[in-house]
Amino acid sequence: MKVAILGAGAVGTSVAELAGEYGHTVTGLADSGSAAADADGIDVDAALASKAQEGVVGSADPSDVLDGEYDVLVEATPTTLGDAQPGFDHVRTALERDRHAVLANKGPVAERYGDLRDLEADSDGSVLFEATVGGAMPVLSTIDDFGPDHITAARGVLNGTANFILSRMGADGLGYEHVLAEAQDLGVAEADPTFDVDGTDAALKCVIVANVLAQGEREYSLDDAEVDGIVDVPGSAIDLAKEDGRTVRLIGEVAESGAVRVGPRLVPENAALAVSGTRNIVQLETEHAGRLNVSGRGAGGPETATAVLADVGRLPE
Repeated sequence: MKVAILGAGAVGTSVAELAGEYGHTVTGLADSGSAAADADGIDVDAALASKAQEGVVGSADPSDVLDGEYDVLVEATPTTLGDAQPGFDHVRTALERDRHAVLANKGPVAERYGDLRDLEADSDGSVLFEATVGGAMPVLSTIDDFGPDHITAARGVLNGTANFILSRMGADGLGYEHVLAEAQDLGVAEADPTFDVDGTDAALKCVIVANVLAQGEREYSLDDAEVDGIVDVPGSAIDLAKEDGRTVRLIGEVAESGAVRVGPRLVPENAALAVSGTRNIVQLETEHAGRLNVSGRGAGGPETATAVLADVGRLPE
């Protein structure tokens, strides 16, 4: 497959680096203001070196990648809310050209799911978005394999930054601000961690799962989710939970009723949901196979890139 990549952050660059191992050719790579494009395949190493040393991917314009030669457009620009732009229009362009689109960007899937599916219906291209929920974890493909009709509910730990903070607070009795600063020093938390600690990131992932499970009978967006973050979780509450053999985790849930909720919850300290560090887990409740646990690395450039490239491999040529 010829792959064009919009977004040269951790995920986009990892997709570019790994695409060759999966048998694909990168014909374009763009950041917000520059690009490298070649219908026969770009020099990925040179493009990434240019980005690292000079701050630009190449001498081309990002529009040259979007309008260039590719079978699959990988949308890996930062997630935006509301109208989900510019990611939504990037996907629109690919589908209107009858090309496939694979998303790591949560915005179009969480905020404009119906519009996205309408565009797909009018195109010879397909849209896949495994990487939007749980990084390397095969959450959406597992739902697809079982059939959304046979999944009754989903819940899990879906943000590594929040989980790292709560894990450290519980293990060592440290305060929120102290652990947040540590997470930022380690690169586990962004300089602005708001999306992670206020529950938005986990909520977007739950909204995407809800849209997949609803199968068009109802459309969800972030506005439909009840969201509480971890900023106001006191260390004393975690200490009291520990005395009772429990811990606190930020749990996202798509209930059997269709309700989407995210917030700090008490869980038994030895329960599957009590994953530690940056690890994520999703539990799927099935009609006939009981509870399925899907656990692993929920974020990271190479990890998320593997989900993107797995989607590329699922597409028809």
